[in-house]
Amino acid sequence: MLTLLSGAMSAGCSFSTRRDFIRVGALGLGGLTLPWLLSHRAWAVEHDAVRDRAVVLLFLSGGASHIETFNPNMGAPSPYCSLTGAVQTSLPGVTFGGTFPQLARHAHEMAVVRSFQHSIGGHVEAIRHVLTGGTDPSGKGAAGFGMGAAYARLRGANHPRTGMPTSALLNTEEVDPQYRNEKDRVERGSAPNGLGSNYAPFIPDGKGDAVDNLTLNVSTDRLDDRRSLLTALDRFRRTSEATDAWAGVDKYTQQAFDVILGSTAEAFDLSRENPRLVERYDTSSFQVGKKVFRSSQLGRHMLTARRLIEAGCGFVTVHSAGWDMHADGNNPGIEAGMEMLGRPVDQAVSAFLDDLRERGLLDKVLLIITGDFGRTPTINSRGGRDHWPKLCTLALAGGGVNRGRIIGQSSRKNDEPLTEPVGPGQLLASVMHTLFDVGALRVRPDVPRELMQMIEQHAPIPDLLA
Repeated sequence: MLTLLSGAMSAGCSFSTRRDFIRVGALGLGGLTLPWLLSHRAWAVEHDAVRDRAVVLLFLSGGASHIETFNPNMGAPSPYCSLTGAVQTSLPGVTFGGTFPQLARHAHEMAVVRSFQHSIGGHVEAIRHVLTGGTDPSGKGAAGFGMGAAYARLRGANHPRTGMPTSALLNTEEVDPQYRNEKDRVERGSAPNGLGSNYAPFIPDGKGDAVDNLTLNVSTDRLDDRRSLLTALDRFRRTSEATDAWAGVDKYTQQAFDVILGSTAEAFDLSRENPRLVERYDTSSFQVGKKVFRSSQLGRHMLTARRLIEAGCGFVTVHSAGWDMHADGNNPGIEAGMEMLGRPVDQAVSAFLDDLRERGLLDKVLLIITGDFGRTPTINSRGGRDHWPKLCTLALAGGGVNRGRIIGQSSRKNDEPLTEPVGPGQLLASVMHTLFDVGALRVRPDVPRELMQMIEQHAPIPDLLA
């Protein structure tokens, strides 16, 4: 069923509200909506606070080991050093874990934080705590909002020209029961909560190919219904006394119908890419799981993230499940787990950074790599590491960060920060200072003060932003 929602549009920082939308149907996107032009002045307003940048957040759910990823600590005795060894990076004297040989050559483009920590040791709560940038202090869902949802609230739920949702979450349809749990947790951690459902990330249906889900779920009859609706709206425009309010509506009518016909699906259509580039990203040769296995889709997700950003999406979360490496009945141990999941990250992220640089986008896209928490500096009796929030994984690249930096230092046992700790609140502040001129944002009357206070509660990560 088609629904036209009407109401006054705010001419503020948020481009539109839920009541100013035409719902154009699910399209496999969990209810993608396109902002409708009720006031051309609201669309024409300059949004000086918004920077020409975007974020891709790669979330390694389950809790990736800080030791086997970006702090191998090979000068310390076992078990306080990486079980997978280490590789020399492009920064003298700096090493990454042994399953990151390709990523190691990008270290000069990255900033690695070796003092990231928080206090929450359970998956559900830690995922919410990190993904909300600490605005949910306990992780119990009583407060806070996903970082992407906060960005959507401040920039607007959709891009003003392309109609692309501001925030997106790329998940894989998981087949392993444990990994399905992680998928649900990440979706909950990315939710807008009190900001309103309008600012939720748009989540393509993970079943099958995203392009098919976008285009085949709309029947001819439904398209005809939508064409009739748009014709009726155009007729209303022509007879409306409020001519100024509808000035330029033809452009947006066409935009709405373009989205309905599937132009948004182009962002998911990897056949439009050079096959050699797709091959560089492709991680499908890696099998992911514990009890039931599937091909790794991480490379496709990272390439899709770049395409979504180019189409107007501003914050894309890419989920990689399975990093809870206890070596128990549900999870692999550290060595097997890093071969299974570390290798795809190495390939996909390296291809992503190369791709951004070749397209001149490296300064415009901030990549963040993090997860629930870190892993214990000791090895359990089965060859795994357990939950450890006192020291966590955090690495960043592009998007205006100071490159080639190691920020903070861990203790000799790799179990806690030796220098001043960095927390999720500082990560949120860094994200917002990357995406906005926070000074300009502060004086906008339409920005909720509570939201602004949460953003300003912490300073950005020291020495991170250029």
